[in-house]
Amino acid sequence: MGRDKAWLEWEGRPLIGWAVERVRRIGIEEVFISGRPDGDYSRLRCPVLFDLEPGLGPVGGIERGLHHCTSPLLLVLAVDLPRITVECLGRLVARCDRLTGVVPQRDGRWEPLAAIYPKRCHPFAFGLFTHGVRAARDFVAECLQERAVKRWNVPASQASCFANWNRPADMPQDYATAHSDTEGAC
Repeated sequence: MGRDKAWLEWEGRPLIGWAVERVRRIGIEEVFISGRPDGDYSRLRCPVLFDLEPGLGPVGGIERGLHHCTSPLLLVLAVDLPRITVECLGRLVARCDRLTGVVPQRDGRWEPLAAIYPKRCHPFAFGLFTHGVRAARDFVAECLQERAVKRWNVPASQASCFANWNRPADMPQDYATAHSDTEGAC
């Protein structure tokens, strides 16, 4: 995107603000931000976690969250899923038990950054990145192998909740038009 997606504005708020608000609305009190060292997240009033090493990708953020969380489960939610709903997050939570999380799968693709992992998955994340593995799908594969998570096949009615913004073309047309003069190349 050419910049930190967390601070892209959508409907008058930064994407990170939407994510934090939705997580809190489903009753999660312990909210962390997997942040960048140069970011100012103070207005969100959440502890900020930094990867053990720069460039670890999503597995680094998941590892830090699992390390620091005090609850038995960790909800991971990427900021670039602005259309995920409180109801959809509630469906994720409802599919878990104390020892088993859930990872959505849509059209044969895992959604590892809108998933719930049990704290017992921490050694898997730590082990992967210490061996140079940075792909979240590899983390999901290990969690599945250990039966720490189960799959949720996302129904077509919920698929739009998982539409993420990875490129400018993924953003709604009205967003791109409204911000073309002020944002430059995203």
